[in-house]
Amino acid sequence: MLIRDMMSPNVVSITPEESAALAARLLYRHNIGSLPVCGGDGRLRGMLTDRDIVLRCVAAESDPATTQVKEIMTKGIVSVSPNDDARVATRLMAEAQVRRLPVLSDGKVVGMVSLGDLAKTRAHDMEASKALSEISTNIKKK
Repeated sequence: MLIRDMMSPNVVSITPEESAALAARLLYRHNIGSLPVCGGDGRLRGMLTDRDIVLRCVAAESDPATTQVKEIMTKGIVSVSPNDDARVATRLMAEAQVRRLPVLSDGKVVGMVSLGDLAKTRAHDMEASKALSEISTNIKKK
């Protein structure tokens, strides 16, 4: 199955200059765990998770209202294409130790695919289960 057939096309994103406080409100309001960080040109610059906000901002005793997303986001993001096979996504998730991947077309975010999306497709139950196991036990393939 292809990523485009299982991805969530409605993506909530944020710009690097916005505050960590706004990011937290967006995560809460949309009941999601991560936000793609996109520049004015729509290209992916990084990802911001609820964990990033807690560990890199709140625990570091920075003010979420004045801390910019670009200061705490994760860079060097692994992504997939809408035309990639689901097995590519499960392998990348396991290797990068992540549960969600942005789906990019021409460098722009067109969707998100999660481990849950992969698990919903019966054809890839084993791959999703293996990826979750590797993510949960912090095993990285070299």
